[in-house]
Amino acid sequence: MAQAANVFAGVAGYFGNKDAKGKVGVFRRAANNGDWQHVLGTVQAYTVFVHPKDPETVFAGTNDGVWRSTDRGATFRRTSFPDANKEVWSFMVDSRDPKRLFAGASPIDVYRSDDGGASWRKLATPKIGTHCSGPFASRVMRFAQHPTKPDEIYAALEINGVMRSTDGGESWEDCSAGLIKLAELPHLKSKIVSGTTAEGMLDGHAITMNPVNPDAAIVALRMGLFQTTDHGKTWNDLEVGRFSPTTYGRDIKASASEPNTLYAALSVAAASKDGGLYRSDDGGKSWKRFDKVQVHGTIMSIGLHASDPDQVYIGARYDGEVFGTQDGGKTWNAIPLPGEVQHIYSVACG
Repeated sequence: MAQAANVFAGVAGYFGNKDAKGKVGVFRRAANNGDWQHVLGTVQAYTVFVHPKDPETVFAGTNDGVWRSTDRGATFRRTSFPDANKEVWSFMVDSRDPKRLFAGASPIDVYRSDDGGASWRKLATPKIGTHCSGPFASRVMRFAQHPTKPDEIYAALEINGVMRSTDGGESWEDCSAGLIKLAELPHLKSKIVSGTTAEGMLDGHAITMNPVNPDAAIVALRMGLFQTTDHGKTWNDLEVGRFSPTTYGRDIKASASEPNTLYAALSVAAASKDGGLYRSDDGGKSWKRFDKVQVHGTIMSIGLHASDPDQVYIGARYDGEVFGTQDGGKTWNAIPLPGEVQHIYSVACG
């Protein structure tokens, strides 16, 4: 499987370092060997997404809308996206129709494509209250679709919590009250860029649903990993700190080919020099360190192959650090991006 797969990295600047030098955009390399190619360099890339049913099609969420490749990431072109200079941070394919995709943006908006990503339209702007104001507009960081009730979709929002749709993304309800309630606990208070100590519990980065337990959604936040079993009304702390010395949750993904298996990227903070990749084989009840490397930046993203569970990749924020395993975690290789680059936000494989 690794012979036919490619690994991708999305690179961008970020708040607090706008004058940083180095390349941005999308990098690609063959999973089994070869050199990195800088395949998109005209825009910043916040996310890279390989279509799970069609690896010929790869998407980049950028600071200028959606860019698409139809040749396994060798070349990219801007799609027919309705808004110029709109930041796109996330993608999801509708499980009912591989040609229907969703894109999440900043400021908070949701876009939909019904033609495989060639063109997009903006859905109604979610009517979500502003719980936290910071130096950047809130972002739709990740979607998660219920595996048996596909009209139910959750979305993680960076510094604004979680929202949920029950009509396939046409409208959204706020699921953040329970997170704000938990922020009353002293150990879950965190304020860095806003005026509220609920900021840490609203700092959503990723969300997933485990097919073995589809009525539970797990969100990765600054303060750890939290689960809801009542459609976002309340949230339960999974207390991942019992298993990891670092608890800043930047990414969480459910394996598409390993039942009840989850992966979580846990680091110290948004800007840190340490972190680890953790794996759960029991749906998030317990976790074990999975990687065998030492990163020198916050782990920003986990790349899982859609059908080959042996392939797992991680990207750390600084210095173009990418690591991967192709034997289910037994061995790991460093595959750093070439030259001077800005900050890795996303890795993907397919």
